[in-house]
Amino acid sequence: MTASLRVSDPEAAWTVDDPRELALRIRLRAVRMVAPHGFGYLGQALSSAEQVAALFSHARPGLDRLVCSPGHYVIGPFAAAAELGLLDEETAASYGQDGSPLEAIGTERSPVFDHTCGSLGQGLSAAVGFALSDRLRRSGSRNGAPEEHARTYAMVSDGELEEGQVWEAAMFAAHHRLDRLTVLVDANDSQVDGPVSGITTLEPIAGKWSAFGWHAQDLDGHDVDAVRAALEAASAETGRPSVLICRTSTLHGLDCLPRDADGHFIKLPPELAAAAVAELTSRLEPTRE
Repeated sequence: MTASLRVSDPEAAWTVDDPRELALRIRLRAVRMVAPHGFGYLGQALSSAEQVAALFSHARPGLDRLVCSPGHYVIGPFAAAAELGLLDEETAASYGQDGSPLEAIGTERSPVFDHTCGSLGQGLSAAVGFALSDRLRRSGSRNGAPEEHARTYAMVSDGELEEGQVWEAAMFAAHHRLDRLTVLVDANDSQVDGPVSGITTLEPIAGKWSAFGWHAQDLDGHDVDAVRAALEAASAETGRPSVLICRTSTLHGLDCLPRDADGHFIKLPPELAAAAVAELTSRLEPTRE
């Protein structure tokens, strides 16, 4: 596998035996990716780990597309890709370093994804474009299996819902009945300025998407089984796109973090990084027995 491989490339291949274990491995890998810098977007991996694990266990390698709209969320899928063999160890270890293809905030050069964004709020528009173009071509497959049709999955943050472009894209997708488009909204109530709910009132989030013509599901984003079931329900939906409102926390899954830690950009000095590695390693051991 090369560092430029995307999940939709025909040669992409992976298997997820246990998505719960993968979520733990994503957290551990993310800690190790951030630790050399002493700070970073660890909270985004902690809040989205179960969504990413469920998505990689659900999506079809070499066929389905992945859009990561908030560029600073790339750490979670990068970690999953490293664990599943889509990224080599040397590349994974270079995360956030000068000249690395794994930049801390995703760019047009980032591997793994079909698209990611620097400016927030633009990813859903790209995902809608993929879904519509796949329909127009009458086949989303690029691997010689015309009877199969690609699905497009888009990771979106709740802070991005403050952007008007998100709702324009949502309205367009519903109008065109893009039922092969599924959005996962990481509703962790965290953004750089503080809690999202203290900046802009977004609730009822699911109700708003429903009013725009989407099949909306509101669920515990840290429950892997719930996320997988919601993805299955979205795949069975016809005539309208689907959105999963995944309620999460940027500190979830790491008890050693201070309760008042800034989940948007977590500081991780060496002693705290060592404690995080030890905690997650101990949780992984029973899954490997």
